[in-house]
Amino acid sequence: RTMNSITRIDKASEALARSRATLYRDIKDKLLPPPFLLGGRSVGWLESEINLVQAARCAGKSEKEIRQIVEQLIQSRKQLFSALSGEVCNGEK
Repeated sequence: RTMNSITRIDKASEALARSRATLYRDIKDKLLPPPFLLGGRSVGWLESEINLVQAARCAGKSEKEIRQIVEQLIQSRKQLFSALSGEVCNGEK
């Protein structure tokens, strides 16, 4: 598995040792990036995002620090999309 594997909600809940309800509260509180839609009602995260939030918690990072990490993860998603969509639109892929 690569670091960019998709982690579904059950695995994310298990990895972070948090209930689904707590995951969604963490998303609301900006302590976890929002999941992305996989289709229908299925959602997921990049495995690397879950691993980074888990590592931050293990390292004793404060909620403020975790919020900064989450914001960086969200920005990274946007940059990745921009880079990939540019490649497709420019015929590079």
